[in-house]
Amino acid sequence: MAREQLQVLNALDVAKTQLYHFTAIVVAGMGFFTDAYDLFSISLIAKLLGRIYYTVPGALKPGTLPPTVSSSVTGVALVGTLSGQLFFGWLGDKMGRKKVYGMTLLIMIVCSIASGLSFGNSPKGVMTTLCFFRFWLGFGIGGDYPLSATIMAEYANKKTRGAFVAAVFAMQGFGILFGGIISLIVSAAFDHAYKSPTYEQDAAASTPPQADYVWRIILMFGALPAALTFYWRMKMPETARYTALVAKNAKQAAQDMGRVLNVELEVEEEKVERQQKGNNFGLLSKEFVKRHGLHLFGTTSTWFLLDIAFYSQNLFQKDVFSAIGWIPPAKTMNAIGEVYKISKAQTLLALCSTVPGYWFTVFFIDIIGRFAIQMMGFFFMTVFMFAVAIPYDHWTKKDNRIGFVVMYGLTFFFANFGPNATTFVVPAEIFPARLRSTCHGISAAAGKAGAIVGAYGFLYAAQSKDKTKTDHGFPPGIGVKNALIVLGVINFLGMLCTLAVPEAKGKSLEEASQENIEESNEPQGA
Repeated sequence: MAREQLQVLNALDVAKTQLYHFTAIVVAGMGFFTDAYDLFSISLIAKLLGRIYYTVPGALKPGTLPPTVSSSVTGVALVGTLSGQLFFGWLGDKMGRKKVYGMTLLIMIVCSIASGLSFGNSPKGVMTTLCFFRFWLGFGIGGDYPLSATIMAEYANKKTRGAFVAAVFAMQGFGILFGGIISLIVSAAFDHAYKSPTYEQDAAASTPPQADYVWRIILMFGALPAALTFYWRMKMPETARYTALVAKNAKQAAQDMGRVLNVELEVEEEKVERQQKGNNFGLLSKEFVKRHGLHLFGTTSTWFLLDIAFYSQNLFQKDVFSAIGWIPPAKTMNAIGEVYKISKAQTLLALCSTVPGYWFTVFFIDIIGRFAIQMMGFFFMTVFMFAVAIPYDHWTKKDNRIGFVVMYGLTFFFANFGPNATTFVVPAEIFPARLRSTCHGISAAAGKAGAIVGAYGFLYAAQSKDKTKTDHGFPPGIGVKNALIVLGVINFLGMLCTLAVPEAKGKSLEEASQENIEESNEPQGA
């Protein structure tokens, strides 16, 4: 039997789109802008780090990061993100969304700056420092996932909630684009100021001492967007759904949302008590498993599978660009020039496929629904991945390389106009308020577990089968072609797991999460 909706929550559900909605999108979205900048900027500078700290005098090719160092530098922030998602997701339900929201941003600001610093100048000292601070940077980023999604979902009206939550996530696309642009500007400025020969012309002079500042500036720049929104993040009131349904403070919820919506709202203390009476099952209870067990499987499995594909694509895209000739062989460039070429390729890809994909989701999610977009995205990712992988040798020929980039870009487009956005939106809608942040954190952490598989596993998997063609220090792998086929299979599995995800389009959060339904009279666990 359905319970009567609280007036304050109903007012939010039917509110017209107002300035506070857009303020919330910008404030929450700038966190995601920073997240993407910090997580993906490492792929722009990984080659430079190898040149500066691991070049062997007299070697035919510039130095590259050893396999263990490369996977650690790339993956440690993802491990930190996973930890932060679980911890801050749980804390957001215990302490409230707003209190925890400021903590995550402070961690991100401090650790972005610290990532560009190092203890000593030996390779071991620099890499250890970088990994340490990137872990804690990831920890702060991890908290932003459940909190931003939950806050935006709880502020939004039911008609455009999907678009608002997706818009927060879409800021990730601008973060990736901004990372490429900053990297382009910094590398171009340094390359112009400190002109140096290519590696094959003069190996020692191809990496000027000033190149060490390039990667540090690029990483430290991530603190700026986070710092700019800190004040506004602290000014946001707690969400009415947390205040009323979790903290059970009807008066405060009515005051906060009355101010935000600029209306008089009735204080409904008795209704708050009735709303929560008998509706307090825990995460480990039979009632939760009965109502939401399949949903949690759906949100965790699809995010896990998506991120294996999405992060491995991002991380070895520079190798794909090398294979098709967009990035020349390392020895034909100087160290800073190589950063410029990698940044240029990533910026073009972000501009043409990544950013548009996110905003297609924003425009269509409340029209065609979450389920349809996610299913369609996984389907086309599967199709295009196989279309790239099976005739891979054909695509790498010089005459066909533009077609290859188009196909590769379309897999990115449908990742973003598809599961990369919907996996973020849905967990913020289908779980009850007192478990919403926790369940979103669990779902997001499953995604980052997939990202770790992609980041660590595919660095090795994408290596050539021919031992003479692998990156220095890496064992032979299955090759880029076979790695792409594996990713195609993973995308297909994502399509199957989407069948466990419910549709929340047009429903209030209380309807979508079944929070307005009386609990069955079974004995409950913790």
